[in-house]
Amino acid sequence: MNHTASVKTIKNENIVAEFYLDPFNKRLRVDDYAGSLAETVNEAEKAAKDFQFEKLIFRGRAENYIDLLSLGYQCEAVIDGYFRGSDQYFFCKYFTDERRTSGQWISEDSIVKNVTALEKNPDVSMPPSEYTLIKITEQEAEKLAELYRQVFKIYPTPLHDPSYIKKTIREGTIYYAFLYKEDLVSAASAEINLFYKNAELTDCATLSSHRKHGLMKILLERLEKELMSQGIFCAYSIARALSFGMNAVLHQLGYSYRGRLLNNCYIFDKLENMNVWVKNLAYSD
Repeated sequence: MNHTASVKTIKNENIVAEFYLDPFNKRLRVDDYAGSLAETVNEAEKAAKDFQFEKLIFRGRAENYIDLLSLGYQCEAVIDGYFRGSDQYFFCKYFTDERRTSGQWISEDSIVKNVTALEKNPDVSMPPSEYTLIKITEQEAEKLAELYRQVFKIYPTPLHDPSYIKKTIREGTIYYAFLYKEDLVSAASAEINLFYKNAELTDCATLSSHRKHGLMKILLERLEKELMSQGIFCAYSIARALSFGMNAVLHQLGYSYRGRLLNNCYIFDKLENMNVWVKNLAYSD
């Protein structure tokens, strides 16, 4: 399974763009662009076809909203304040009918409806004393990879590989986890974009036998504090649309639902739709 995603910079006299090529999930994402929008779209579609990708995602800006619609893209979700305070729109285009079709959409709608009807409860209570909250260093990479191997049979990034985890730590990703006695039983990370001052809260995993103590809520809150101390206030998370628990945690922590990415990535055993949740940490207490 080719898990290796790569970033490619496209540069000519009319454009500078950053493409994220993701063969494992059969998609290309345009993460940044400047210059001619039409030419950027053209280059991205050419690359997507060359790699036989099924989905193209554009991190669009407000000023290009109508242009991207007119070029055949659909807006699936929004991240408020992503570009140093300016909103980012997920515009998507599909190259196969299968990738454009979902049998789960209506049931996922009802999950969102039920989650957002819950009372918000940002309070966290600490778990029993056998649990220890730690910040992950490269020394724990093997243990962390083992946790991800246990929770996710398939995952959109190579978190099963300790060397990949070490690489992300060196590049600035922050991981927090709970130890139960000697074992890692719950973890989450914040992937930081220093240039645009935003962070994705991701890689959330808890062993099923430890899910009753609200560990994930505590980890996410800890990550938020760390982000705020670094001057990062745009936090977002992309959760499996079928996971009531994870969506409920984000809602309770004050995140707002901002749309759903269709057939976005492979998790567990199939392509999954992913809900986008956003929070402005500057409004937190």
